[in-house]
Amino acid sequence: MIATHRSIEVPCTVDIEHTTDSLHAYVDLAGIDVGPGDRVIVHGAPTHVAFGDRVICQCYATVTRASVLDRLMAKLVGYRELTELYEVSFSDGRAE
Repeated sequence: MIATHRSIEVPCTVDIEHTTDSLHAYVDLAGIDVGPGDRVIVHGAPTHVAFGDRVICQCYATVTRASVLDRLMAKLVGYRELTELYEVSFSDGRAE
């Protein structure tokens, strides 16, 4: 059970905007929460939106649930990358 992956197909809403005010692509999965390590593939969404346009469409997505080991690894890698941000220094580089 530790290394099993489970796929679920769910309806989703895709919102893509390419204007002077916003450049975004959002996916709202119907009735499912995505966790660390989960993978989502959206089927049938447009791949190009002309400048000045906004497209909202209904599609399907395949959500592949992460195994327990994958979730743990995703959390550990995320924590490690977050702690790298703490190493940022605002000094001028001179040691006194």
